[in-house]
Order: sequence, then structure tokens, then C-alpha cells
Amino acid sequence: MQEYDAVVIGAGVTGCAIARELARYDLRICVVEKCEDVCCGTSKANSAIIHAGYDAKPGSLKAKLNVMGNSMMDELSRKLDFHFKRIGSLVVMYEGDDRKKLEELYDRGVKNGVENLRIIEKDELMKLEPNLADTAVAALWAPGAGIVCPFGMTVALAENAYDNGAEFMFDTEVLDIKGFASGYEITVRKTDSDDAGTVCIKTRSVINAAGVYADEIHNMVSGELLNIRARRGCYFLLDKQSGNFVNHVIFTLPTEKGKGILTSPTVHGNLIVGPDALDTEDKESTCTTAVELDEIRAAVNRNLKKPPMKTVITSFAGLRATEAGGDFCIGEVKDASFFFDAAGIESPGLSAAPAVGKTVAVEVASKLGAKEKAEFKDSRKGIPEPASMTMEERNALIAQDPAYGNIICRCEGISEGEIVNSIRRSLGARSLDGVKRRVRAGMGRCQAGFCSPRTMEILARELKVPFDSITKSGGRSRLIPEERLNEKYR
Repeated sequence: MQEYDAVVIGAGVTGCAIARELARYDLRICVVEKCEDVCCGTSKANSAIIHAGYDAKPGSLKAKLNVMGNSMMDELSRKLDFHFKRIGSLVVMYEGDDRKKLEELYDRGVKNGVENLRIIEKDELMKLEPNLADTAVAALWAPGAGIVCPFGMTVALAENAYDNGAEFMFDTEVLDIKGFASGYEITVRKTDSDDAGTVCIKTRSVINAAGVYADEIHNMVSGELLNIRARRGCYFLLDKQSGNFVNHVIFTLPTEKGKGILTSPTVHGNLIVGPDALDTEDKESTCTTAVELDEIRAAVNRNLKKPPMKTVITSFAGLRATEAGGDFCIGEVKDASFFFDAAGIESPGLSAAPAVGKTVAVEVASKLGAKEKAEFKDSRKGIPEPASMTMEERNALIAQDPAYGNIICRCEGISEGEIVNSIRRSLGARSLDGVKRRVRAGMGRCQAGFCSPRTMEILARELKVPFDSITKSGGRSRLIPEERLNEKYR
């Protein structure tokens, strides 16, 4: 039986942020994740927005941790070397909208401590965003909002936690949790094996960061039941030729189900549009539907002048974990000592993640009586990006390692050196999606149509496994059955 001081369930951005902060302490830590990698759930399919903090109800955990997390983002992105830009956001009011709702948002933001908020009128608004529909009347301007790479942020947090001693168990599903005198026994099953055997993990404390499944984990130990709904949101991703169609994050007035359909640049130069909001009983349902996508397209056509929807390169959907109470559920569970929730983490969960990590880790460490380590590595270096370098820098990198001069993904300009680095580093990629999340190979215009075979070859070579064993996203998601292999790959 493996024994730990703290087990984090879930390797999304919340779980990885908690693991990184716990790694500051003299504790034995393990992160348990049912999927094959970090960032496989909500954290990989969202709007990639760092919200300013005006939307959440004053006094709520969402409000407090959003503002706190936003303030931590500059330093965190610098130390952990992931993409983040403060471009500001606009909540746009159109003709027929209720101005009082815009003013209420402003008042909320002021109460929440959001700095530099202003309501701007049409003339100033149209100068900032000339492609808004002519029916735009006014907007709430929040210069502190930003955009981030959610994959890069999650991977960076996980790698830094791992480099500071945290262990990770992937393809590991939690089946049951039972309390005993000095902690908990967690029964898990490997999901990447045909062997149905189970293993027990013993731990002094449990941190529940299981996303849309956090209620199921919580309800294994507590009589005060949680109820989390999966809320699906569909998106369009547009080609980089449309990436500068808007300059800021553009919101409409929010509804009870969310912040409405947004349009925003991404840190990698694309344009993202969405999401809608549809509650679903299926917590694995990340399909897109024609009806939902048509509704998003119609909303964008109302909000913008001639939006470049012909440049869409893909659509996707993500799930948000919506708790019945409407707020984050964070902290030690009343009737389950040493069991801590980080549940109901929907928007602004990505923005709040650094603050959630710090808040939960301090509470857990205090409960365990843990002391901070004498040495903690608070930084990590990301994968070199030749496409963003000067020609001199790029030539120097290629001279050091010629693999950085061999382009594999033509759409995104991703080299063999970057892919190899993504596999060899801490918690390295083991699948096509794992490579994609780390270096964007396959995220471009052709959506992996050309680079997949070469990326698979590199994965097989680096992992020393058969070509036909390479998967899209772990488990049984093999791309080529053995009988389809040609002689080259046998």
C-alpha cells in the first residue's frame, strides 16, 4: 500500500495549482488522475480568459479568488514561463439592453476590488473596437483582464509541482474512499490496462479537485451531499488570419447561465468565439451540435460587423462544473476531517486557480502541521519556441540542436526539437494530444492532417514503443490497428 500525506484527486488546472503550492511543504504528495495526462477535462476546453473580477457576487469565493488569482498571474507566468497577456475586456451593451445591468456590473467590480473599471460610451468604444455592430451603445471597460494558454499554464504548474517532489498517477480512477483513524484509504483502478485489479492508497488527507466529478468524490465521504451539473459550452476557433479582428475580450451582458457569447483573440494569434450553455446529465458529453453552433454563429453576427466565420478551422466543446449553490466549494468538509474540497470550479476557475491553489494548500498544510521546505524551486523553463525567436536566436538554437530546424507541423511551424522536448521533459507527452497541448503540433489550419504520422513516429522512437501503440489521447484511442500497418512500421 502506497502512503502519502496528501492526495490530490484531479490533474486539471485547479489540482495542479494545489499540488504546486503543497509542494512548498515537507509533505509526500500524489496527484491521481483518471485520464492519461494533465489538462484533459475542463482545463483544456474553455475560453482561456483571465477575468478581471467584476462579475461574481461580492463576498463570494468566486469574487475573492478571481481578483486574487488575477493579481498573481503576471509573476506566475513569468516564473513558470507560459503565455499570458493583459489585453483588457469589454462587456458591451447593445440597443435594447438594460443599462442598469451594466451599471450593476460596475458596482460589483468596485465592491470586489477590481481596479480601473470604467463605463465608456459609444464613441470611445468604437475607437477601441471598430468591428462591433453599430447597435453597440456602451461598455464596461476592464483593462486588467487578460488571455492565457490554459494548456501551457496547467502543464507548467504540474511540471513545477513534479520537480518539487509531487508524484503523479495517470490513468488511475478513484473507485472508493474510506476514512479510518489516521486518514483515508483510496481504492483506485488503472484505466489503461485490461487488468481489472484494484490498488489502495493510504493518505493522511485528501484534496478533491475532480471537476465535474467532484460531487461523486465528495459524496463518498460526506453526508452533506454535493450536486454538480455538467454545463456544456461549444466554441469556434478561427484561423490566425482573423486573430486581430478584435483587440480585446468582447463580452455581452451576462445571463444566469454565464457570461454569454464572447469573442477574443488568443495568446497564439487565433480568434475564439463562444461558448453557449447547455446543462447535460452526461459528464463525458463534449460533442458539438449543429443547433448549438448555429446559435453561437447567430449571436456573433448580431454582436459584430461581418465576423470572419468563414475562417473557422475547428469547433469544440468543454464542460463546466456548476454547483447548485452557485459558488466555489472550497475548504475542509464539515463531517469529513482532513478531506478538502476544491469543487464547483466553473468560470472564473481558470483565473482563480493560483489563488485556489494557495488557499487550499495553506489550509491543508496547517491541518497537517507541515513546515515549509528549506528549498523550493519556484520557477521552470518552458520549451523553446523557434517561431517566436529572432533569426539569430533561431540559428543559434539549430546549431546547438539541428532537430529545431526540422519542421514537422507546417501550420504552426513546430519543429522536431520542440516535439522531442515535450516528450523528454518532466511529465512528458505520451500521446498526440499530449504533444499538442505542450507545443501546439496539430492545432493549426489542417488540424493535424499532415503532421500526425511524423509526430507518431517521433513518439514511438522516443518512448521506445511500437508505432501502432501510439494513441490520440491514451487508453484505447489507438489511431492505427495492427492489421493496417504497412511494412515500414512493423
